[in-house]
Amino acid sequence: MNYLSSNKNPELKRLRLLSQKARERKKLDLFVIEGERELKKALIGGYTINSLFIEEGSELEYTSLCQKLEDVDQFLVSVSAFEQISVRSGSEKIIAIAQSKKHDLSSLKLKSNGLILVIEAPEKPGNIGALYRTAAAAQMDGVIIANPKTDFYNPNSIRSSLGCLFLLQTGIASTEEVITFLNEKDYFIATAALHPEAIHYREFDYKTPCALVMGTESVGLNKAWLEASHQHLIIPMSNHVDSLNLSVSAGILMYEARMKTKENE
Repeated sequence: MNYLSSNKNPELKRLRLLSQKARERKKLDLFVIEGERELKKALIGGYTINSLFIEEGSELEYTSLCQKLEDVDQFLVSVSAFEQISVRSGSEKIIAIAQSKKHDLSSLKLKSNGLILVIEAPEKPGNIGALYRTAAAAQMDGVIIANPKTDFYNPNSIRSSLGCLFLLQTGIASTEEVITFLNEKDYFIATAALHPEAIHYREFDYKTPCALVMGTESVGLNKAWLEASHQHLIIPMSNHVDSLNLSVSAGILMYEARMKTKENE
């Protein structure tokens, strides 16, 4: 294990760039994973790890991980230098650089009775992470991000998902491409939308294959989704509340859908 003590070391400079710059992540098809829990989920999700950085004094804690990744470049980093590359203020002592995956729609392996979440134009990495955490808990079969507004491998998305972002297959494409794809796969498109024809989310039977489509908190879904929808769904709420948090709304629909699809199995 090579020892790094200077934050000017090329390996550490590259790691910082990958952590801070989406352009760098996209150019190199690499991204940063901070934390043991997140790293283990990435391995479960089949991600390739390129290099491993451990804070000096914590190496024994990660012996089994290091052995599992024995073919990966491993670095022991001084405490002072590790502080410069860590985003999580000392709460984690291990960081990895991993290879990004391709997220073409064609790579998705959808079930004939699949239940997937579609997110339209998500902007906040924290929201994306929360959505993935809930989607994994609800045992969704995949997630599609339509018209993305932020980098998929943003460290804040990974952190707020607790690594669940790595556990679900993901497709990323334009709104038009996603709608065409879902229609070709004969997916029922159920949209969360304030619409005159919307029904209470509990009145819907969630026949599969089904895509639950969520828009942003500020503007909701665009016209293309409203026209493509097979059924609009609404979550009733107090007149004193304008909207629910996106991840909360999605969680309500995902758990309702999963419960009803299991009942029909």
